[in-house]
Amino acid sequence: MTNKIEFDHVSKIFKIRESDERKGGVKEFTALKNVHFSVKTGEFLSLVGPSGCGKSTLLDLLGGLTKPTSGRILLDGKPIDGPGLDRGIVFQQYALFPWKTAKGNIEFGLESKGVPKKERTEIARHFLSLVGLSGFENRYPHELSGGMKQRVAIARSLAFNPEVLLMDEPFAALDAQTRETLQTELLQIWEKTKKTIIFITHGIDEAVYLGQRVAVMTSRPGTIKQIINNQVHSNSEEEDLRSTAEFARTRHQIWDLLREEVSKAQTFEKKTQSA
Repeated sequence: MTNKIEFDHVSKIFKIRESDERKGGVKEFTALKNVHFSVKTGEFLSLVGPSGCGKSTLLDLLGGLTKPTSGRILLDGKPIDGPGLDRGIVFQQYALFPWKTAKGNIEFGLESKGVPKKERTEIARHFLSLVGLSGFENRYPHELSGGMKQRVAIARSLAFNPEVLLMDEPFAALDAQTRETLQTELLQIWEKTKKTIIFITHGIDEAVYLGQRVAVMTSRPGTIKQIINNQVHSNSEEEDLRSTAEFARTRHQIWDLLREEVSKAQTFEKKTQSA
């Protein structure tokens, strides 16, 4: 299997103003340092790390929303130099147009691409069916639950037929039952579409349940501490993966890797607040 995405020694430094306005200076803040890893074509990679470790910055770089300070990111062997329709992004906030129906939200981007009306409608209905929302085509966002809105957001990203789906804590704002339901549905969608997915989360359980591999990040400045090959999915015939001994073992392994990083992040935060 070939590499779809490659992070080649990527670092990202931001320039920020000093907190003490009297100094009037600017200092450098290193969000990511020497990030180096690859993702295979069709792979589902979960990425977990402590708060403030640069997970979202990493996804912004991959989405082409910002550029690395050093290093490069390759997609199919070519450097990423900006946003593109080959990458779909699903954020924590649904970002749906409130004045458009579920179908209208999905069709909007297709219309801007010049897709004919009949084809837009067929595509929208197909992906609404894929995310379990057949019959809700004409509902407006205020008529949908949080889980339904996120389904529409996922359908909208898939409708572009991106090669890579980037997901930044998309289920974080949902209640526990809805979150677990959507996790299962997302795996089913992935199995049907075979998209390459990078899924960012704070939740260890979520990372283990979803990812074929789980990348663990260090505290700030963020880099890849270790990538775990997740054997939980080798027993995919199990009715409830979360109840297996392999799930518990993998969860414990990741928490052992994260424990020190979470402690470092908390110490850094306390120092920053007291400075």
